[in-house]
Amino acid sequence: MFDLKDKIALITGARRGMGKSHAIALASQGAKVAVTDIDEKECQAVADEIKSKGGEAAAFKLDVSNKAEVDAVFDKVVKQYGRLDILVNNAGIYQPKPALEITEEDWDKMIDIDLKGEFLCAQRAAKEMAKNKWGRIINIASIASGGVGVGIAGGCHYTAAKGGVIGMTETMAVEWAPLGINVNAIGPGAIDTPMISSAQIPEEAMKQMMAGVPLKRIGKSEEVSAMVVFLASEEASYVTGATFYVDGGWLAG
Repeated sequence: MFDLKDKIALITGARRGMGKSHAIALASQGAKVAVTDIDEKECQAVADEIKSKGGEAAAFKLDVSNKAEVDAVFDKVVKQYGRLDILVNNAGIYQPKPALEITEEDWDKMIDIDLKGEFLCAQRAAKEMAKNKWGRIINIASIASGGVGVGIAGGCHYTAAKGGVIGMTETMAVEWAPLGINVNAIGPGAIDTPMISSAQIPEEAMKQMMAGVPLKRIGKSEEVSAMVVFLASEEASYVTGATFYVDGGWLAG
């Protein structure tokens, strides 16, 4: 099950954290992986790690908020591998700030990367996938995304972006189903990543957060990657337009 042999996958935000984990997981199932992020040197280190384990990978510098750069990188990937089968829209930032202190610049930066960036990559990926009537687009959202998700203090701009990702995912799933493209989202809970570490969440706040998680622990990137692998596979052929929360039971609690 979950055989991805010779599938071509592009992962954004893949130099570290969950993105790196997703790239390694997809490669371990046989996919040929394009590792992309804003730092090509760090992407190359991930690609080299994948190749050292017998996988196939290449590194590309990519700012997902820049359409010209998105088009250029997708062109390179398709030229190198011949097509694109899987996109994992993982690139994102989290810079908490009270809503009353968020500047227009703060807002625009968050939306540009966390929402517009996912749209630009998904749109371009769909154009490539439609040529072969097969594709998997996996948008990384968040448990902090409104709707059935949770609000999070300091994350007004972040939750707006991630809530938008879920709405966008559902619409893309409807529009692109006739093209053979399945589009789903994943809403991670608190996951042990550099992004969470850099947010410098106070210890007491983290304890309160974990108190609401039935499994009483922070999640691992690999646990999110397992869902990525499933959604990228043939076994997920009847799954589209859905959001899967990998949150240790946070929403249930």
